[in-house]
Parts: sequence; structure tokens; C-alpha cells
Amino acid sequence: MSAFARPARVTLAVVLTALILWKSHPAQVLAVAAGAAWTPIAIAVLLTLADRALMAYRWVALLCTIEHDRRPPLAALMRVFFVSTFLGTFLPASVGGDAVRSYGIAKLNVPGGDAVASVVMDRFLGVASVLIMALVGLGLARDLLQNAAVLVALAATTALCGLTLLLVFHQPTAGAAIRMTRHLPSERLRHGMARLLESIRKYADHTPALVVVLVCSVAVQVLRIVQAYFLGRGLGIDSPLAVYFALIPLILIVMLLPVTPNGLGTGQLAFAWFFGRAGVPQAEAFALSVLFIALGIVGNLPGALLYAFGGERNDSSQARGLTRI
Repeated sequence: MSAFARPARVTLAVVLTALILWKSHPAQVLAVAAGAAWTPIAIAVLLTLADRALMAYRWVALLCTIEHDRRPPLAALMRVFFVSTFLGTFLPASVGGDAVRSYGIAKLNVPGGDAVASVVMDRFLGVASVLIMALVGLGLARDLLQNAAVLVALAATTALCGLTLLLVFHQPTAGAAIRMTRHLPSERLRHGMARLLESIRKYADHTPALVVVLVCSVAVQVLRIVQAYFLGRGLGIDSPLAVYFALIPLILIVMLLPVTPNGLGTGQLAFAWFFGRAGVPQAEAFALSVLFIALGIVGNLPGALLYAFGGERNDSSQARGLTRI
């Protein structure tokens, strides 16, 4: 990312968040937050622990392309996963945690191409699961098919998923991609991208594992929808669960667009717009968006404990090592 693009994205996130907060009336947002019921919110937090466990499992399952005797111990893998999610909270761009994870597992003597490929495929299947649930959501709210922003987000996500599938299962596409790497400016980058593409191609021989991980990824999205529902209940929003199944995946699709860091700003805008169409006042919708994003940070806290107790020097070296990836 260029030196100009990153500040521009951060500025846009701040401006969008401030604009939606202003339109939601800060005093009303504070009143909604002050009157929140904590029992439903606590249930949402517990569900976050469940979705993090599923996310960790699906990544470990994606190490199926690595010979069994070369796979690191499960405890070491869990440490890399949870610490990377924690460090990714503070790194620029949404892929910061993915880079930490790739670097961390490579430090455990996993080939670099296989390490990065496991994280790329984990990200791809996560995006694919959001797309699947978004299509389910559109089945429940078909009028949203007329919205240009929704269609652009769906088209971009579908294109990304389709390209990844072609790289894995279509040899001519993979071959063309490998040939394109020859035009990269440095030998190191050319070699690294070629190894990554070759590692991604290995998943063509592990279709059952990909199906299992996709099912787990869909389960993660279902958990996130239910989390949002309980957060809404805590804020006094009485919309039925079906509304959340219709809207949350579409909101996540919008948040995936690389417009602002980690969907900040665009998330608040999407929550206000989508839930506004469902009759939810802007103050409640804004408060829900903040809690939903904050819940993701809460889910990263186990990694903070692992980072704080034991292996701090190694974790710090992982974060610094990102500049060398």
C-alpha cells in the first residue's frame, strides 16, 4: 500500500464513523449504551470464544498439504494462531494478522510457500462462507438486489472466490499465473510468488479437507449472526433473528471491501443503512455496529494472554519480521 493510500483509508474511516455518529445523535447513542442489558451481551461474548475455536480448527485442518512428520505440534500452532489474531488488531491493513501467522508458522520450520498458502486458503474459505451467507440473506431480503453497493460488493467477492478456485483446480489458470510472476521486479519476489502458487495448487488433491473447512467457515458466520442478534437484544433491538440472517452477511460483504482499515467506517455506514431499512433507529444501529466490531477485539484477547506470558521475544520478532516478508 502506498504512503498516500494508507492515511487516506484511515481518514475515510474516521470521517465515515464521525458522520454516522453525528447523524445518530451522540446523546442518544450514549443513552442506548447506558441502558444495555448485559446478559445477552455476555452470551455474545461466549459465542465469540466458540467461533475463535472453530477458526483455529479450520486453519489447522488446512495444513493437510504438509507432510505429517513436518507439522508443528498442535500447541505451537494454537499459539501462532491466537497471537497472530491479537497482533493483527494493531497492525495496518486487514491482512496484518495473516502476515504474522504466516511468518510465525514459517519459523516453525514449515516451508514458506506452504505457510502462506494455508493462510491464503483460510482467508479465501472465510470470504467464500460470507458470500454463501450473503446469498442466503438476499433470499430473505430480495429488495436489496436493487442496491448498487450490494451488487458491487457481491461481484467483487464472487470474482475473488472464482479466481482462487481457478488457481487451485484449473491448471491452465495456475500456469498463466506462474508465468506472470516472471515479470515481477525482483528475483526473490518472483521465486516467492511461484512457490506460493505451487503450494496453493496442492489443495487440488485435498478437496475433502476444503469442504470440511468451508462447512466450519459457514458455521463461524452463523455464530457471528447469532452474536449480533444477542448484542441487539442487549441494546433493546427487538428485530427477529431472521432479520440478522438477512442483513449481517451483507454488512460483512461491505466491510470486506478494501476501502477502510478492517471495515471501520464502512461497517458503521452499513449497519445504519441496512438496519435502518428494517426499522431500527440510527442510535441503536450505530451502537450495535460498535459492539459488533468490539466483539471481534474481545475475541482476540486470548492471544494477548499468550503474547504476555511466555515467548515474548519470539512473538516480538514475528511482528518485526513482517518487514522482511
